[in-house]
Amino acid sequence: MLAVKQRLFLILALSAFLVGAAKAGASEDLRQYVDENTQRLVEKLNKERGLYEADPEAFYASMDESLDGFVDFRRIAARVMGRYARQTTPEQRDEFVVKFKRSLFDSYAQALVDAEDFSIQVKEAVINPQDDGRASVQMEVISASGNRYPVTYSMYKAKDGNWMMENVIVEGVNIGLAFRDRFAQEMEANRGQVQAVIDGWGDAVESLKLEKEVDNS
Repeated sequence: MLAVKQRLFLILALSAFLVGAAKAGASEDLRQYVDENTQRLVEKLNKERGLYEADPEAFYASMDESLDGFVDFRRIAARVMGRYARQTTPEQRDEFVVKFKRSLFDSYAQALVDAEDFSIQVKEAVINPQDDGRASVQMEVISASGNRYPVTYSMYKAKDGNWMMENVIVEGVNIGLAFRDRFAQEMEANRGQVQAVIDGWGDAVESLKLEKEVDNS
């Protein structure tokens, strides 16, 4: 059971970033849009499981194409860097965006293709009453054995009016915050050398994944 739960955690850590943007103006429109794109994603992953083993780079390119124009990785990466982003050059920020995105695939791709069958039920979307440019989408991941795992997508409305995903919470675990905490830890370990943290980010994410596996064992 713990292994199943861990796989779902890893799946969601990546699949959360694969939800596209919506020009929805109401909660139900947003819910329907997220539902359509989530089901499309699950279908795509199921179809391309074999591609990962045969050609990992082709699998990565296919997933990357799904993200292009839909997910604000620059915004997400900046939040992961937190206050340390002010210490970086524009070139370093660009490099970290690329490293951050690739690290998700490199660390979690095997979990995606090895995962047992599962389904995702999008339950509701709630527009923030204090800020109509922000919303949360509640859903459940249902394993083949019937276990249910709550997931929340945090979304924001971009300047062009599109709704975009900016974070995910899995069973109370804030994924974005976990990555930000890891970045801060790496900055301490590398004595504030931000380039060293960027260069080693793939290993840092892999280490975080292993820690989660130990915690859940």
